[in-house]
Amino acid sequence: MLTKQFIENIWYSKHPFAIVLLPLSWLYSLIIFLRRLCYQSGLIAVNQIDVPVIIVGNISVGGTGKTPLVIWLADYFKKKGYKPGIISRGYGGKLSGKSQQVRPDSNPDLVGDEPVLIAKRTNCPVAIAVQRRRAAEELIEYCDCDLILCDDGMQHYSLGRDIEIAVIDGQRRFGNGHCLPAGPLREPISRLGNVDFVVSKYIAGRHEYKMEYTYGDLVSLMNPDRTQPISSLNGQSVHAISGIGNPDRYYSYLRNNKLHIISHDFPDHHPFTKNDVIFDDGLAVVMTEKDAVKCINFATENHWYLPISARLPDSFTYRLEALMKDIIDGQKTT
Repeated sequence: MLTKQFIENIWYSKHPFAIVLLPLSWLYSLIIFLRRLCYQSGLIAVNQIDVPVIIVGNISVGGTGKTPLVIWLADYFKKKGYKPGIISRGYGGKLSGKSQQVRPDSNPDLVGDEPVLIAKRTNCPVAIAVQRRRAAEELIEYCDCDLILCDDGMQHYSLGRDIEIAVIDGQRRFGNGHCLPAGPLREPISRLGNVDFVVSKYIAGRHEYKMEYTYGDLVSLMNPDRTQPISSLNGQSVHAISGIGNPDRYYSYLRNNKLHIISHDFPDHHPFTKNDVIFDDGLAVVMTEKDAVKCINFATENHWYLPISARLPDSFTYRLEALMKDIIDGQKTT
């Protein structure tokens, strides 16, 4: 059975089985190259939107920190006087094949956990659809949005874009450097040479912008107005729930704050049930904010989530302002 651990051993170490998969990776890379070439040459039409479009994506499988960056961008542009709308594929949701607007109280089982989290944190119009263009046009028409942020749309070439931001995990980087299935890459590393920004989570290399996380107080799932510092659980055993792509840093943060964690790992976008997060030992249960949106209906007073916010350097902001000025002045071409 191909477990998550076995797959990650192949992708992030010098596992000999990766060699066996290389021919499939070469075929995959060829298909990706030809597909992108078709869009670049005009053989397949690219749908241009009437307002600036900023893509936030990655070239690897798994969590790299796109959603916190999208939230940061939404807050930044709102302060600048824009009316940003956010579009997403809605991974994990049952309605992700349809165009659907997302509210803070939408059912994450239907629309996906990340769109609900984004709607809650930004108070911006959010829509999901397989065809991102349709979602974008609906936000422009019905919500008067003058800027579109696309969460995880780097490989969705049918949608025109003005700015591309690639997010990478600065610790895990690109694994063995191979494309799927021998490695974790959706596109070759060379693809990063065509984007406007490379944002690296935790550790940044040359020509990369470092993104860090700031952690807030623990928030009660039952009553969001009820909070407590993580230090209040120092020395205690807690259940740590994780349904995210790479939870190592999250667990490390809890351990570094002197919590004795009993970890419960679930796949990314896992549809949580009551049995997954209810325990009979009276211990506190801590989870990520993305997981929390799916557990509110069966949470108890022992359930808490850990909110995070992205922090970007001033150099990122300066370059973003410059690119946006070029777009508004009509100087930047896609």
